Amino acid sequence: VQLQASGGGLVQAGDSVRLSCSASVASGRTFSMYYMAWFRQAPGKEREFVAAINGNGFRKDYADSVKGRFTTSRDNAKNMVYLQMDSLKPEDTAVYSCAADRRSYSRRWDDYHHRGQGTQVTVSS
Repeated sequence: VQLQASGGGLVQAGDSVRLSCSASVASGRTFSMYYMAWFRQAPGKEREFVAAINGNGFRKDYADSVKGRFTTSRDNAKNMVYLQMDSLKPEDTAVYSCAADRRSYSRRWDDYHHRGQGTQVTVSS
């Protein structure tokens, strides 16, 4: 699976942004087989878990820092995963990346077999 995140940019505190992650799935596989997750890494900090979603989209998990403000969803027909980010704060500034794995979801970046390049989100105060 090849992953590409997009949709980042420079926004102000309180604004909303929707990130997208497109997935190119190998022949014989279907996108719904994959658990998907979002991670972020701020300058000088370790990468941290943001959100995860299972294959049919019915199970979701969020980091406490974003719960109630961020929502992840997926469109399996389009091989896409989304991260809707509302009420953004300056501390949400980071590079956001998506990851995929067929086995199970995890809150650890290294557990994901497929990891994509990120998109920068900068939130000004």
